[in-house]
Amino acid sequence: MLIRYGYDITMTCSQSTPMLSLLTPRRERAADVRSPDVVLTNPEVATSTYLDLFGNVCRRFMAPAGDFQIWGDGTMEDSGLHDPVFWDAQEVPVAALPDDCLVYLMGSRYCETDKLSQIAWDNFGNLAPGWGRVQSICDFVHRHITFGYKDARSTRTALEAYDEGIGVCRDYAHLAIALCRCMNIPARYINGHLGDIGVPILDPMDFSAWIEVYLGGQWMTFDPRNNVPRIGRIVVACGRDAADVPLINSFGPHVLKSFRVWTYDVTNLEQATF
Repeated sequence: MLIRYGYDITMTCSQSTPMLSLLTPRRERAADVRSPDVVLTNPEVATSTYLDLFGNVCRRFMAPAGDFQIWGDGTMEDSGLHDPVFWDAQEVPVAALPDDCLVYLMGSRYCETDKLSQIAWDNFGNLAPGWGRVQSICDFVHRHITFGYKDARSTRTALEAYDEGIGVCRDYAHLAIALCRCMNIPARYINGHLGDIGVPILDPMDFSAWIEVYLGGQWMTFDPRNNVPRIGRIVVACGRDAADVPLINSFGPHVLKSFRVWTYDVTNLEQATF
């Protein structure tokens, strides 16, 4: 399967403003790229890239005063298979975890493990360790939070999502991550492309948030918002929570003028309008 993915973002700045963007797929999928990820800006400005502490591709540039557009587009090959499910995957004892997993056990900006620990142990402490316990956490989060774009709030934490019972995909991810960490299971936040391949078209296309959990010696995908295996995920960035993976990080004021995302199956060269 070939997936065409991209974005078109326009911002208005009152003055020349340094910015970082995390919009390019992670390099683990470099071998799957069939059309290089082309990034254009209008007005044209110089950009450079580097890898952050989590291995994400960060693009650095100076946005001029006025309207500024950043546009990216690429094509990636995908297996076309649903997310794998490994019911026999086991939790790894903390003492045996790789060093780089330990940071994903700790509390972070949006995942207050200290305040959610008792809730986690009360609900999941008696369950058998492994894939099934993580799936039970995702089932709980999926039922507990009611989705609605109107309920989006950039400052909502995992505890607030639990208390309010509303949110968007990032809130589902934060609560599931926090509950996993409370159970001593490493979990990290994922931002990426997830189109409507294989499912009815329900929502406008957008970047999506899901989680990866360390089980059986590897990172495995879970999605507490959709809570069913999906086709065609493209990971853009990962981190402890949403604070580590902002789409745009602006070092000065700006106003978002327009925002558009696309993710299409173009295997059969079906006509797509961009």
